Amino acid sequence: MQNSSPSARGLVILVCAAQVLVQIGAYTWPALLPQFVERWGLTNSEAGIITGAFYGAYVFAVPVLVTLTDRVDPKRIYLIGVALTVASHLAFAALADGFWSAFALRMLAGVGWAGTYMTGLKLLADRVDAQLMSRAVAGHAASIGISGALSFVFAAGLAGAWGWPAAFVAAGGCAALGWTIVALGAPRGAAPAHAGAGLFDFRPVLRNRSAMAYAVAYGVHTFEMSALRGWVVAFLGYVAASTTTQTATWLAPATVATAMALLGTWASVLGNEWSIRWGRRRLIAVAMLGAGALALAVGFIGPLGYGLATALVLAWAAFIWLDSSSLTAGAAGSAAPARRGATLAVHSMLGYLGGFIGPFAVGWMLDAAGGMSQLGWSLAFGLVALVVGAGFWLHRRLGPLPLPGDRR
Repeated sequence: MQNSSPSARGLVILVCAAQVLVQIGAYTWPALLPQFVERWGLTNSEAGIITGAFYGAYVFAVPVLVTLTDRVDPKRIYLIGVALTVASHLAFAALADGFWSAFALRMLAGVGWAGTYMTGLKLLADRVDAQLMSRAVAGHAASIGISGALSFVFAAGLAGAWGWPAAFVAAGGCAALGWTIVALGAPRGAAPAHAGAGLFDFRPVLRNRSAMAYAVAYGVHTFEMSALRGWVVAFLGYVAASTTTQTATWLAPATVATAMALLGTWASVLGNEWSIRWGRRRLIAVAMLGAGALALAVGFIGPLGYGLATALVLAWAAFIWLDSSSLTAGAAGSAAPARRGATLAVHSMLGYLGGFIGPFAVGWMLDAAGGMSQLGWSLAFGLVALVVGAGFWLHRRLGPLPLPGDRR
């Protein structure tokens, strides 16, 4: 570990605090989507394209920006990413007036996200020792998870009080404060070691079986996480309607979805601690097999009652998120130091591709089954369980290695 100020633990706290501020506006657009559909006369397809622009830009930008951290101090890349995030929020407040402007500015926000998420993690990974890395990854994931969960309330509250531009202006202001914290508080990194091959040669990463084992499992993790997060409100709404259940406000589908995200964040932190104490392979096996079993339970018996469906959804979410930090820490810890940026880039790309495919897979299966029905949900979530099972087999086949400090 480099001798730098602030201390390694202090740096983790500093970066995590900055990430909360930077990401508090991450879901401002989805939170206010119904307003924009009505205000601008968007079709559902157009609204979906704008939402997808963020993730599409991320997938294309992340291999460039994160891999560059193998040659350039991650702090510099991170600050550029945050600056793009600030610009996207403020420009949206000032300039967005329809489909094309919103599409372009959400793409800019996606590039900013690509320059802050994994680069912030890389900034920590290069400056803390192997013993602290796993907990640093968990804290980093928790800060972003909590911020993302709160961003819906953040955006809705500001938009309700002062109009939708205020939500984007406030998000830009918070991100600017996060930029200042890292710019002034995080130390410069040493000159990154140069890998033997070209910077964007990903073949050494693909040959690293342990890192790829964690990356493949991460892709499956985000596949099922996005499948559940994207359809949980519709699923619970179907159960409530089909069972003629009157739900209290505190148990409404949207409220359950928020609780699910917060529960998942804490499950991710606890899962990382358990992986250190029990063994990383064991924790990931429990998480993946448990999530697959609960996916089947949600699809096959969840539609029988709203209370049962809610309990199963929350349990499934806890198992989905349980290995989130453990997987990313495993990829970062398995990477060659000179290839850590490229490794995290591949890891993140597989994750977001899984996150992109998951919701579509559920929707496709529902359509194939003739729409929302008990059979349709059983087949849709059964497909998710099948993907999880295949991912678990491939993860173990590739042979993930433990990290220093993990129980062997």
